[in-house]
Amino acid sequence: EGLIEFYDSFKDMFEFFCKNTTIHGTIRLVCSDSNRMKTAFWTLLLLASFGMLYWQFALMFSQYWAYPVVLTMSMHSEPKMFPAITICNLDPYRFELVSKHLVQLDRMAEESITFLYGVNTSASLFHMNERNIRIKDLSSVGNLSTSSFKLSQNFSLLRMFDHNNRSGRRHSSVGFRLCNATGGNCFYKTYSSGMDAILEWYRFHYMNIMSQLPVIINISDHEEQIEDMVYSCQYDGEPCRPSDYVHFHHPVFGSCYTFNSKGTDSFWTATKPGIPYGLSLILRAEQKDHIPLLSTVAGVKVMIHNHNQTPFLEHEGFDIRPGIATTIGIQQDEVNRLGGNYGKCTTNGNDVNVKLLYNNSYTLQACLHSCFQHIMVRKCGCGYYYYPLPPGAEYCDYNKQPAWGHCFYQLYNRLRNHHLNCFDQCPKPCRESLYKVSAGTAKWPSTKSQDWVRQALRHQNGYNSTSNRSDIAKVTIFYKQLNYQSVNESPLLSENLLLSSMGSQWSLWFGSSVLSVVEMFELLIDTLVLSLLFCYQRFRSKKT
Repeated sequence: EGLIEFYDSFKDMFEFFCKNTTIHGTIRLVCSDSNRMKTAFWTLLLLASFGMLYWQFALMFSQYWAYPVVLTMSMHSEPKMFPAITICNLDPYRFELVSKHLVQLDRMAEESITFLYGVNTSASLFHMNERNIRIKDLSSVGNLSTSSFKLSQNFSLLRMFDHNNRSGRRHSSVGFRLCNATGGNCFYKTYSSGMDAILEWYRFHYMNIMSQLPVIINISDHEEQIEDMVYSCQYDGEPCRPSDYVHFHHPVFGSCYTFNSKGTDSFWTATKPGIPYGLSLILRAEQKDHIPLLSTVAGVKVMIHNHNQTPFLEHEGFDIRPGIATTIGIQQDEVNRLGGNYGKCTTNGNDVNVKLLYNNSYTLQACLHSCFQHIMVRKCGCGYYYYPLPPGAEYCDYNKQPAWGHCFYQLYNRLRNHHLNCFDQCPKPCRESLYKVSAGTAKWPSTKSQDWVRQALRHQNGYNSTSNRSDIAKVTIFYKQLNYQSVNESPLLSENLLLSSMGSQWSLWFGSSVLSVVEMFELLIDTLVLSLLFCYQRFRSKKT
């Protein structure tokens, strides 16, 4: 009885509420009871206000549950770590274990080019007498024999013509045919450019040949040393140390070196912006044409990326021309994503369903490559040579899996068209560093200085130029400025902002506060209790 108001009727309860509530306009329902038109008008007005209020509430909640974000940008200036720099010599090698098959492939390519274009390329492109790289210590890996491997003749390059009805011209394309295991469902992998078709055809055979190499052999241990590629290395005016780089082999871009790969050495801390405080390299950019149809570019491949990150040179990076001094200014941007309900991202990749095949930190490309390789092994029965293998799998070889090319190209087209679920399974990192790059070039060494530069390199590094073309390059990578831009995602409508907006709407339509809402709940409770009492009284009276 101390909490509940007992009224004689619902009319008394409603009049008490309208006269004493803090909600504006309700008193007009009582004061105008003698004028029914005014009472009806104020009743409709209050109901319309309630309708507009809850319509606005619905809009706000629908916007809140959509979890929109707003981007905020801020500038920071502080000493930071120099990024990781990867360089490759664009000069893949012939390995002695498969050199015989590579020679056969070169002859097949020569015959195909002669058949397509009538050009004899044996003297200008293919160098059969180039030195091969011998892989040592093979006795510990078991019996290795590639004598049973044979290059397949079922993937010949063909020229196809199609008639363009609009222009009346005949357009040709070049490609090769791929079929499934039963010889059906065939299609042509074609290119409008014959050069692209020959390169893809060569790479397809090259992957089958290289799959003969033992997986447990570290090919990078048997190539040239960094002194054969990097003639000079300085950072912030100090010479680089042997511990500043790691070496790995890329099947297309050849011998590669990554400087500052871990990002933990204070030697690589950037304290000042500008060219004198960056990384300066003098590189050998000689093209030895060991595998001319695998790498048609002369120069050096360079990629700037984050620490502990696998460099995917086929997707990023840029080429440095021989005989050119290139200065590359970098500007760092940081992107911080919210994740959760506001977007799909991962902090370190542990919550991703794809098992990464790379030993470095999580990146979107590493996840996509790993996802594709897992699907490739499951669907095609073997792995793509350019990606790491899952445990227990082997690389594709058309002597063992004749239809793997048909399976691979179909899967790759599905991945490219987002028909595989890899893009759904691989979110972006929640925190990511991006590098904007601007470059300038100049001829180097100049005509008047090239003689003494070459003499200095010859005496210091054993440099010996046997060609008339430029075969050295200089590259300098530096921070343009140490301040960096941070792009952060924040909720467009947080819980506090949602409550504030609801209070504003309530005040707009009723001019009341939170206590007014409590008064409405009190009215509902009183109505419920009074209804129960009246029902009980009626039940007692009927029973009596």
